[in-house]
Amino acid sequence: MVEIREVKTKKERKQFVEFPLNLYKGNEYFVPPLYGDEMKIFSPNYVYYEQAEAVYFNAYRDGVIVGRISGILQHAANKKWKQKQVRFTRFDAIDDQEVADALLGAVEAWAIDKGMEEVVGPLGFSDLEREGLLIEGFDQMNTFEEQYNYPYYQRLIENCGYGKDVDWVEHQLRAPKEGFNPKYRRIGEMMLKKYNLHFGHARNTRRFIDKYANDMFNIWDETYEKIYGTVPFTDKLKKSMISQFKLIINRKFLRVLFDENGKVVAFGVAFPSISDAVRPSGGRLTLPCIVRILKAVRHPKVVDLAVIGVTDEYKNKGLPASMLAELGDVLVNDVEHAETNLNLEHNIPIQNAWKYFDAVQNKRRRCFLKRL
Repeated sequence: MVEIREVKTKKERKQFVEFPLNLYKGNEYFVPPLYGDEMKIFSPNYVYYEQAEAVYFNAYRDGVIVGRISGILQHAANKKWKQKQVRFTRFDAIDDQEVADALLGAVEAWAIDKGMEEVVGPLGFSDLEREGLLIEGFDQMNTFEEQYNYPYYQRLIENCGYGKDVDWVEHQLRAPKEGFNPKYRRIGEMMLKKYNLHFGHARNTRRFIDKYANDMFNIWDETYEKIYGTVPFTDKLKKSMISQFKLIINRKFLRVLFDENGKVVAFGVAFPSISDAVRPSGGRLTLPCIVRILKAVRHPKVVDLAVIGVTDEYKNKGLPASMLAELGDVLVNDVEHAETNLNLEHNIPIQNAWKYFDAVQNKRRRCFLKRL
């Protein structure tokens, strides 16, 4: 028999956070989130609780934890998308249908109690959190930004009555063997000249971020306003992200475009991969882990693509070509390859952009939906 308990005590919180660390112990593809960041979700001052509420459940059999899940009522998302949804996230379980039924059933009951009509997931508080269930690419190292899961998760979720809502695909990018297409670079240079734009360079990365971060967040909101699952940034969330960015930003992989008046009109960010750095400590920021992170940030072999943002004014004027030409330089000169992270499968423009690289689709993720 499976017992579901809402997470309340310090012990239960620790079990919730550590369950996947034990479930995936020894798995060479699993990359944990930062342990301290996960514990923050239980704080009443957690950054997302301005716009959402959440519940956390552990599943036990004979007193031993066998699964976990969280339900999120994201008020800002429901208002934006005119939906009545609860999101499920942080779903992890042993390969046992009874456990999955109990965990998802607990979230569904919570959703009904809140007057909601659908449960969707895996989705976090926003698209900045780990989202989507891995359904292809189980033999690939996970990026730090996304979650690994065993293949049986899909069966467990579908057997609970969930169907596909949307898929994302991920690619691994390398510099083309024949060299980066000079035609694409010329297009980018022409657009810069035509609109009198120029790249800004960060001599002091932290000051640069402090000065321009707010502009970049505004562009980010504007660019991704209609993208699945997104919610507007709050001031508190911006400050939290800036603090996190400063730890892993390398100015080589930060690109910002300015107009003739010094206004930010586009930006691109890639993060040095810290996947290998955080795995040995289970995401705990021990001194050796911090040393590994600093080394990875300074001398990365892999970069994880984060975001390209362009103001509406310049959206259809070829600026992504300029940004991708810069990415080509990074791949040629600085790293072995790049990981794209999540791209919606129907986002044809971004899929087409990868054809200028030696690109291989290496993962697919899915968000599931169930009407209550």
